[in-house]
Amino acid sequence: MTDAIQKVCVIGAGTMGAGIAAQVANAGIPVLLLDILPKEGSDRDAVAKGAVAKMLKTDPAPFMSKQAAKLVETGNIDDHLSRVAECDWVIEAIVERLDIKQSLYAKLEELKRPGTAVSSNTSTIPLEKLVEGRSEQFRSDFLITHFFNPPRYMRLIEIVRGPHTDSAVADRVEDFVDRKLGKRVVPTKDTPGFIANRIGTYWLAVAINAAMDQGLTIEEADQIGGRPMGIPKTGIFGLIDLVGVDLMPLLSQSLTQNLPEGDPYFDTVRDLPLIDRMIAEGRTGRKAGSGFYAFDKKTRTKRGIDLNTGEYRDPIKPERLPPRAEGDLHALTTASGKVGPFAWEVLGKVLSYSAMLVGKAADDIVAIDDAMKLGYNWKYGPFELIDRLGPGKLAERLEAEGRDVPAILKTAGDRPFYRVEGGTRQYLGLDGEYHDVVRADGVLMLADVKLGAEPIIKNASAALWDVGDGVACLEFTGKMNALDGEVMKLIGKAVPLVAEKFKALVVYNEGSNFSAGANLGLAMFALNIAAWSEIEKLVKGGQEAYKALKYAPFPVVSAPAGMALGGGCEILLHSDAIQAHAESYVGLVECGVGLVPGWGGCGEMVDRWKKMPKRPQGPMPAVAKVFEIVSTATVAKSAAEAQGYGFLRASDGITMNRDRLLADAKAKALSLVDGYSPPEPPEFTLPGPSGKAALMLAVETFHKQGKATDYDVVVSEALAEVLTGGDADITDTVTEEDMLALERKAFMERVHDPRTQARVEHMLETGKPLRN
Repeated sequence: MTDAIQKVCVIGAGTMGAGIAAQVANAGIPVLLLDILPKEGSDRDAVAKGAVAKMLKTDPAPFMSKQAAKLVETGNIDDHLSRVAECDWVIEAIVERLDIKQSLYAKLEELKRPGTAVSSNTSTIPLEKLVEGRSEQFRSDFLITHFFNPPRYMRLIEIVRGPHTDSAVADRVEDFVDRKLGKRVVPTKDTPGFIANRIGTYWLAVAINAAMDQGLTIEEADQIGGRPMGIPKTGIFGLIDLVGVDLMPLLSQSLTQNLPEGDPYFDTVRDLPLIDRMIAEGRTGRKAGSGFYAFDKKTRTKRGIDLNTGEYRDPIKPERLPPRAEGDLHALTTASGKVGPFAWEVLGKVLSYSAMLVGKAADDIVAIDDAMKLGYNWKYGPFELIDRLGPGKLAERLEAEGRDVPAILKTAGDRPFYRVEGGTRQYLGLDGEYHDVVRADGVLMLADVKLGAEPIIKNASAALWDVGDGVACLEFTGKMNALDGEVMKLIGKAVPLVAEKFKALVVYNEGSNFSAGANLGLAMFALNIAAWSEIEKLVKGGQEAYKALKYAPFPVVSAPAGMALGGGCEILLHSDAIQAHAESYVGLVECGVGLVPGWGGCGEMVDRWKKMPKRPQGPMPAVAKVFEIVSTATVAKSAAEAQGYGFLRASDGITMNRDRLLADAKAKALSLVDGYSPPEPPEFTLPGPSGKAALMLAVETFHKQGKATDYDVVVSEALAEVLTGGDADITDTVTEEDMLALERKAFMERVHDPRTQARVEHMLETGKPLRN
């Protein structure tokens, strides 16, 4: 179905429009980006061109690769609007003014092909108003596709179909944004603010008012209204800084103008002189350098604003939350002091408001929960929070305070909104019955597998699951999916078990990160007690475990998403194939903590670069390139970029939608089964001491320029020793075992150095590398 959309036009090159165009290009689809004529200058396409140029310099980057940017063609509305006839989908992302949008649609109606989808990225204007006066054909081709900013990274898209929208057109768009753009589609009704922004704006307004009314500091509000409620670590005021303080009045104005009379949102609307003053003074959040928080680069401290005076003051560390309040919402909302009243004011209002919107903004609770989790990064959706609080307790407290109890809360009674029945997750509907939570066609989630199964084997750091059709799944389960001896032990047990009972193995998990690498906390503990033999045992054990995967009698496919660093990258390098989520951030980062890759990454990278097409022949070019990448702890910022660095092969797959990663990896693994045989061990011809001397000349140049520290030189020399084959002559053959021995030797030498130990400790404490 997605093949039907082969070219897209985005009209409006502002932040959202340009970002949407970039994501279309990231999917490998040509896109035409149009905007108005510039106010001055001879280049009539300057506005759209400027947007692309700005995105190429933006961090985090809207483009996944420089190649993607080449798929964006720029133009202007006056000269090039007729080219919408070339496109299969036209996305309007211009100013939020009904008259200007309708004027554009009148032109599009005459120029586009019948059946070409037209959608608006509006978040405020009802669909029925947008298509007033348009033909029946235009209405049937029209829908709302509300992306979230930034379009590359936010997985939510809210889609509104009108009463006249052709289902085939809408299905085509939905399939495209799912499979190609990587979004989870949340169907929403044609109501103001749709789901996420309506609840999200209400939530932030309630929280701001409560903090001011109850005399909380912004640090206290962010503590109470943050982690205990499953809110991102930014907290409430930190989130407002992130999205922009100046956006708040605009969202408020939009909802005030469009919401029906009597909506609870109107109770939150009040004059906020502090926010007016902050906007007037340019203190609009992170993009301006200051908002509710201001980061002082000189003292490296984050100062908070005083909600009464509007002046910045030294940070105030809140008192610790009462026992149980961190993980028990009932304890949080009933706690004494400032904690309970603030928590209840926020949760009581926001959860009841969300419950009120079932049937109005969305058909079911799943859509509302998905919208808030994907659009605002909540860990739990509103109804999952209600289940944690207790539906009966929430309704009872609302009733005791004389507040309206939403119909769905009355329907629930003491029953949970979600339950697991027969291994399937179900949700409570407005009809009082439970219904299966249905995944999109072709989606396979490990979380769903776990509902009806037990792991084949497991320990404290890993587990092995049966994901069907003869495929097993190896899952890491530690904090940030860090790798330790327990992971290696489980791999050792899993390989013969999979060989006996399965066809293939997928290495995959549903954490935020595939793996942050070796468990540095355990490593630091071992360093502190000088347990050198245990550290060497872990290095040797990791090498053996990864070799067991590489030479297993079945195909192994790794499926990373998020960070795959250090040892997490090395497991990719030892796999037969990789099916990576587009947002995979891959790298061998050991040099940053004073180490060298110790689980086979050096040899695997040299072997890959030797086999790269169109690479100069000879022992030095591949070694030099790998040295450049690894010594600088380079991390690819997308799966596409990882292919350029050799972490992924050109033949490896990239999945845009995170929900589809396991299914795609499983399919790739099964495709390798017939006729599978393990790879032959590589043999290397390496440049030896002369090659090492050449590499170190470059390092010394960087050192003299101040770009490399004294210890960077030492670590780089250790890496160069491994990559060039140690004392081997250029005529000698270096085996895989020789490379692994060189890795172990270099790793252990660096571990003994106090400067490496200082780097590891600093990384654990700050999350940042130490430049010693």
